[in-house]
Amino acid sequence: MIKKFNSLFVTMFGLGNIKIIPGTLGSLVTVIILYILFHTLNISSYVILVGLIIIFIYSFFAITGHIKNIEDKDSKEIVIDEFIGQSIPIYLYEVSHGTEKSPNEAVIFYTICFILFRFFDIRKPFPISFFDKNFKNSFGVIMDDVCAGLYVVLSLICFMILSNYFI
Repeated sequence: MIKKFNSLFVTMFGLGNIKIIPGTLGSLVTVIILYILFHTLNISSYVILVGLIIIFIYSFFAITGHIKNIEDKDSKEIVIDEFIGQSIPIYLYEVSHGTEKSPNEAVIFYTICFILFRFFDIRKPFPISFFDKNFKNSFGVIMDDVCAGLYVVLSLICFMILSNYFI
């Protein structure tokens, strides 16, 4: 029972089992889920944070159980790590811009976050590549996507600082 739930959890309820671009689909679905939570349902950012923390912590256990008997420790079907990494820049955007945002502004920002996250997740600059290559366990699976999410945040901060000088 728990093995089946863990499998559903790490594949985002089967999304990771889609053979074509499962990581990109996992990131896209994450963007849609967070948009709905923040802008359609207007869920409190504190409630969303608690949910994200629970998902983050449980992911270590679920991935460990899922990869126990398979050779590829960072299998493409595991997409919960994309959910975690993609959530970082979007959540930080939402809490750092506490004022009312137009839906169009949020869509543009979410799209930029999606594109940047996929870029960093695919290209794997250091330290993303370090975690990806050196930790063949749940820690490595999750941390490379956490680093990709933090790279998105860093990129956007740099853009905001530079835009103040040139605009």
